[in-house]
Amino acid sequence: MSQSVGVVVPAYRPDPDRLVPYVHALVAELDPAVVRVELDAPRTGILDALDSLPAIAEVHPVDSRRGKGAAITAGFEALDTDIVAFADADGSTPATSIANVIDAVRDGADLAVGSRRHPDATVASHQTIARRYLGDGFAWLARHLTDVPLYDYQCGAKAMTADAWADVRTHLYEPGFAWDIELVAVSGAFGHRVAEVPVVWEDQPNSTVSPVDTTLKMARGLLRSRHRARTIREDRLHELIDARNDERALVEQFSVEVTDD
Repeated sequence: MSQSVGVVVPAYRPDPDRLVPYVHALVAELDPAVVRVELDAPRTGILDALDSLPAIAEVHPVDSRRGKGAAITAGFEALDTDIVAFADADGSTPATSIANVIDAVRDGADLAVGSRRHPDATVASHQTIARRYLGDGFAWLARHLTDVPLYDYQCGAKAMTADAWADVRTHLYEPGFAWDIELVAVSGAFGHRVAEVPVVWEDQPNSTVSPVDTTLKMARGLLRSRHRARTIREDRLHELIDARNDERALVEQFSVEVTDD
């Protein structure tokens, strides 16, 4: 029996000339049940510019900037499909590679992670040297601090089963870019089968992401994610630390605060 697929596209200040054809490509390649564009802080005219999206694409605008992780979480919570996936709105990972990530879930993975740094990945255009070194450094640190050894934790292409999402959903707290590493760390703590899938990837130089500021925030998020994974594994020290924590998971927040990620 074919597994249904829902795709979330988190978008903040997207370029409609790039986003619209990208969503069309996703629909053509994946044949999903639905594509949800989670649109944060839409600029004037952007909704009109997205009128030409495919009929199965839904745009869900929110006045504030929730952050990437919060937007994906909201999108996943709204899906009712066997597989949930997300793809970054800049289209850095082509639809054919998103399909490969989803196929890894169909082949038995609980979580499939697209990878730009995998030896078999194809990088059509590279990031700046500074962004590349910061990304490599973060990946090295994440490999040593989590129980899931990957080449790449932050690529904007991931998919998982609905059952795996049900496991992790109440353990995700990071509203911004650190959500990716948190998802991987928490999935690893649950013993999920994690597959790393090489992708074709093309850097988009007009990204709204500040590399240094974002990397520092992700490093802090990595430490928090490691703590949450250890808590799930019933590490006594981390359980004691967590007992002092009054944070609410993203799914428990009726309105997610605006982030500067």
